[in-house]
Amino acid sequence: MTMSVGWYLRRLSRMGPQEVAGRAGDAVRRRRWRTARPNSPAVTGARFTAVLPAGALADVPPDAAKRLIAEADRLMYGHAEFFGVVRDDMVDPDWWHDPKTGRRAPFGYAFGVPYRDEDVVGDIKQIWEPSRHQYLTVLAAAYAITGDERYAERVAAHLRSWWAANPPLRGVHWISGIELGIRLISWVWVRRLLDGWRGAAGLFEDNPVAVHQIWHHQRWLAAFPSRGSSANNHVIAEAAGQFAAACAFDWFSASARWRAAALRSLERHLRSNTFHSGLNRELASEYHGLVLELGLAALAEADAAGVPVPATVRIVLLRMTDALAAVVDNRLRPPRQGDADDGHGLILDGPGTDRWGSLLATGDAVFGRLGWWPTVTGSDVRTPLIASLIKHGAPRVKRPAARPWHFADAGLTVLRGPEEIWCRCDGGPHGFLSIAAHAHADALSVEVRHDGVDVLADPGTYCYHGQPEWRQYFRSTLGHNTLELDGADQSTSGGPFLWTRHARTTVREAGAARWSAEHDGYEGSTHRRRVELDPETRELMIRDEVRGAARPQLRLAFHLGPEITAELEGHRARLTWSRDGEERSAVLDLPERLDWQAHRGESGPPLGWYSAGFGRKEPATTLVGTGQAEGTGEFTTVLRFQG
Repeated sequence: MTMSVGWYLRRLSRMGPQEVAGRAGDAVRRRRWRTARPNSPAVTGARFTAVLPAGALADVPPDAAKRLIAEADRLMYGHAEFFGVVRDDMVDPDWWHDPKTGRRAPFGYAFGVPYRDEDVVGDIKQIWEPSRHQYLTVLAAAYAITGDERYAERVAAHLRSWWAANPPLRGVHWISGIELGIRLISWVWVRRLLDGWRGAAGLFEDNPVAVHQIWHHQRWLAAFPSRGSSANNHVIAEAAGQFAAACAFDWFSASARWRAAALRSLERHLRSNTFHSGLNRELASEYHGLVLELGLAALAEADAAGVPVPATVRIVLLRMTDALAAVVDNRLRPPRQGDADDGHGLILDGPGTDRWGSLLATGDAVFGRLGWWPTVTGSDVRTPLIASLIKHGAPRVKRPAARPWHFADAGLTVLRGPEEIWCRCDGGPHGFLSIAAHAHADALSVEVRHDGVDVLADPGTYCYHGQPEWRQYFRSTLGHNTLELDGADQSTSGGPFLWTRHARTTVREAGAARWSAEHDGYEGSTHRRRVELDPETRELMIRDEVRGAARPQLRLAFHLGPEITAELEGHRARLTWSRDGEERSAVLDLPERLDWQAHRGESGPPLGWYSAGFGRKEPATTLVGTGQAEGTGEFTTVLRFQG
């Protein structure tokens, strides 16, 4: 995908004067850096002291260690999977190769590589992801736990290979700050986990190539921070990575300056990216997890190095943890809201480890759990290791006495019923900042689960670059459980990460079992929705109302989860699924004034899909009712869970 002149004009229209000036300065600096690439300063007597406390590895649960080692052994045989693409070449990877398209990114000055153009570069996410080196932290953790030097030697070989293939400012791995920031966090943890290996110092602090790379990564991050309308999770990854490296690799004359600037940026943007309630302002659950992981990783480096941090950093991370505990369902799954690209701040575990349970376990270890928190039954490697570095204890702020169900600033409401009925209602802002990069056109959408199974599902994200039709579908109004008028989205898209007009939503009522909201996304018409959950009858009522002088054509969509089998007869759908070997069922009574059809796995145009993770999609049933809003324009849907 290449960006048109029109896209650049639309993007420019979402920037303020300060951002425009900053980006102009960045452009000048990029041109200057093309020919002026300094060598890193010589470093003598460098030492790595940010090691794990004695006994930390002994606290790793055996089952978590077993999962980790199994994944490390799989990696040793060259097997890995990134965004649904299985790779068998990870013994000696080509760092610029995209196995999905078969293309190889061109070599050249980093800022001249057209990374958005899949025809030239390939799928950039497939190229970038292995070079975050989070699979190397898994191998390094396997060494730390087992003492088996094969893991350490593989890590060393891959780092030396990567450093040789990716000199500073050459190629695709020097384009995006979030990639550099996360990579630095990985390198810090690789060095920490390899500390008992005799080759650790020779790989890092006594290795001029490694020192050169670490210095250039930090110089890059100091020069090109994400700005203005792009200051979302990216700027937090940049600041967290810069801060972690400036604490743990404190070897340069600029380290103190970099550390102080990164901490100021981290504190500022953690606050600006987080509602007071603790939810992430991008209203994308996976980015809530990413930012929380990045913040905890940075806090660990601060405490390990004895660097004081503003109290607001711990307060924001505490509130984010409490908010996560509040919104997850009984299986510890958060909402599937907004974009998701499977991004992590720090990986020390094998597959099968519950990411959200791990974050809550870390929150418990660091801040202490509240009585209403859900129980975490799983185990992980990361919690005992990262918690061993962080000073324990919650900041002295008021925490929720009971489990919150409504987050007024984020417009998110969770209704809960018996037998683990969970319903998320969306009445929040359309994303974060002027471009709302990771928002979907999902105002007033609902997401319903029964014992953790998606019944009315948010279909997910699937892709970012290279497949515009699929990107548009998964973020569209029709791609969510809400109402579309006259074939248009509620908000206007200006590009794959750009919204030029944002629907405004107003929550009219929010209670433990009742919610109502409306939005102004359609000119001349107002969509109002009311949701009620009856805990005695186990019925969920959804009433949609279209107000205004116009008589728009409408489509009302209900996306079922991939585990749901649906039999549609007229205006009634019978839903069945199984959970832990037990058959479950529900009846969905649909508005009779609309004509209903079931769609599944259609591609021209896309309809009836579910994306469980980035780069993956599978057919799922979508029920679409078509008609016209006349008179009162009221439509009632009832979902009845059966025994």
